[in-house]
Amino acid sequence: MLEVHELVKTFGTLTAVDRLSLQIQDGQILGLIGQNGAGKTTTFRLILDFLNQDSGTVKWNGHELTDKDYNTIGYLPEERGLYPKLSIQDQLLYFAALRGKSKKEIEPKIDAWMEKFQVKGKKTDKVKSLSKGNQQKVQLIATLIHEPKLVILDEPFSGLDPVNAELLKNGILELKEQGSCVIFSSHNMENVEQICDHLIMLRNGQTVLNGSVQEIRESFGRTKLFLEAPVTRTELETIPGLHIVKEDNHRFELTLDHPEIGKEVFALATKQGYIPMFNQQPPTLEEIFKRKAGEQHE
Repeated sequence: MLEVHELVKTFGTLTAVDRLSLQIQDGQILGLIGQNGAGKTTTFRLILDFLNQDSGTVKWNGHELTDKDYNTIGYLPEERGLYPKLSIQDQLLYFAALRGKSKKEIEPKIDAWMEKFQVKGKKTDKVKSLSKGNQQKVQLIATLIHEPKLVILDEPFSGLDPVNAELLKNGILELKEQGSCVIFSSHNMENVEQICDHLIMLRNGQTVLNGSVQEIRESFGRTKLFLEAPVTRTELETIPGLHIVKEDNHRFELTLDHPEIGKEVFALATKQGYIPMFNQQPPTLEEIFKRKAGEQHE
């Protein structure tokens, strides 16, 4: 279990991380989101002891990280870094050796990991001969091949097409099933929404959202409504607090000033009986992200 309590880090007059607290149980995935400069990468570097905090604590299974613990950590930095003249195999063996793993332990696993992430090429190919996407996969394998118990991924989906992003999501979910603690940052809210157990959003180093994805969405109220019914735009516009976002042949996307308006919409839409669709839901995570990020400019 990873526990971070009241973590603070300043650079001169800038507070990069401001009293951040979080907890990740074994077998849980935490998403860390926020605009560029919000404090995500600084948080990762503080957890890994690459930076010294001004105050606060980081505990792994109840104690501060030791040299032995680092061998059970997998870290994918935002700034990718591979040795282009090494072969894929030599690259993976080198990084595994830094985590205390022998060639005998790692070499038999390389083919399976390359197949899992569909790396195009042979393990004897030099890294520089690979496409950017395949180089990224190799670095991800280097992060995971020693089977870490704590995995920190900084923008792992950056630059991946939808097919490869899906491979990565499956890989992260496998880590969860194996009991690893996973924390990752991403600007793709769809990926975050699909795989996270818990979510924290930072803005200027401060925590502005903290909870499960569903808890956070529900806290903003069910103010989105998708409707397909034999009603007209004119009829809908008679309901105060209702806003029509989109209309297409009796299909409407609506926003509501407050969730209770949904009852009035439902009564109007069903006055003639059955309707094909009435779906009232909270805003998406992406909409919430934009709303919370925009608050600093108000």
